Amino acid sequence: MRKERLMKDFILLNVGYAYHNADWNWKNVHSPFARIHYVKSGNAKIIREDGIYELKEGHLYLTPSYVKHSYVCEGALELFYIHLYQDIGKSLSIFDLFDFPIEVRATSVDVFLIERLIEINPARELKYYDPKSYEDPSTVAQNIALQQKSPLAFEMETQGIIKLLISHFMTQAIYKNEHIEERILRSLHYIHKNIDKPLDINYLSDICHLSKDHFIRLFKKEMSCTPGKYINQKKIEVAQLKMLIENVSIAEVAYGLGFENISYFNRLFTKLVGENPGKYKRRMQT
Repeated sequence: MRKERLMKDFILLNVGYAYHNADWNWKNVHSPFARIHYVKSGNAKIIREDGIYELKEGHLYLTPSYVKHSYVCEGALELFYIHLYQDIGKSLSIFDLFDFPIEVRATSVDVFLIERLIEINPARELKYYDPKSYEDPSTVAQNIALQQKSPLAFEMETQGIIKLLISHFMTQAIYKNEHIEERILRSLHYIHKNIDKPLDINYLSDICHLSKDHFIRLFKKEMSCTPGKYINQKKIEVAQLKMLIENVSIAEVAYGLGFENISYFNRLFTKLVGENPGKYKRRMQT
């Protein structure tokens, strides 16, 4: 794996400190944002499809983007939070290629870095803790504008702190397939580079110099899903992000991602997200 393909910047959306008292309880959070939490004191749980995780004092927790999860808090809880998404453009995200541990032990330096991140990024604290309130397009656009206006020195420092924190998880991350087939990796890069276009399985198999059936079997073996399912998932993830940060219609989103049939886009979006794009967009804008 070429490192330069993964060394992408992150866009900082929110960072701050929060005190909760049995009021950090949100179900089925599913968004384009990655989240890092540092637990200062107290207890809570993060519930994901792969298990229930008890949050412990003095530990950092990472929830990658698009991982559906819930929070359960039945008592006092002090934590720091960082919300961000990877500015990947048309490249693979590190969350596409690696399985990260959810928990690592924090150091005193980590606490200093988080406090410094808050200091150099003022006005990024959450006003409300309900994910539906801070994932609306206007709030996201405002936070992106704040980052763009940040002095260059602070922006460089912000990127350095975020990467240092994520590097703790990276040391224990597992490459989803340590010996991933170079031909499948080539197809993955092509998919992401051309995610806004119609993608043909026959063409993908051709660039991999494989028959269509062989390509599908090999892709499924390496990625644990068919190429068609993978492409649809990535297109809908991009659609979610576009509806969140851009003032565009659902039709523009669909056509801009290579869908020629709006009805099919609506059905696919509903199947993967759990609500139709119109309802999703209205909820984000409410």
